Amino acid sequence: MSELFSNLPGITLGPGVWVDKSHLQFGFSRSGGPGGQNVNKVNSKTEVRVHPADLHGLSTRARARLLTLAGRRIDGDGRIVLVSGSARTQEANRRACVEKLRELIEQALVEPIARRQSRPTAGSKRRRIEKKKARGKIKQQRREAQMDW
Repeated sequence: MSELFSNLPGITLGPGVWVDKSHLQFGFSRSGGPGGQNVNKVNSKTEVRVHPADLHGLSTRARARLLTLAGRRIDGDGRIVLVSGSARTQEANRRACVEKLRELIEQALVEPIARRQSRPTAGSKRRRIEKKKARGKIKQQRREAQMDW
């Protein structure tokens, strides 16, 4: 976390993924939560906006997963918007927003394992056919019983 706002040109968000500090747009407003009268006069709630195209080191597929994971947190301009208002200071909320972005990117970097379609076993096929035959036999017996009267 110490490199979050150091003299480096960018912020590391995941393995091989970083963003220029200038591409992170922070906004501040008043928030609820702890702080008593302090929350009525200090703009500590933090909102960060970043365009997915500004994230360096993301593959096309990881970027698509990121957009899917972000869901409703994407604004009209296509930027990811993350909000934090749980802490009492702007700096702590700013760090929380960047941490949320890191978690989102780490989830997007995980390549989902493709499901291999499995075939039913010979035993399960045999049991299915036996159940169908037994059910058909019951129905056949009902038809025969109906014709008797």
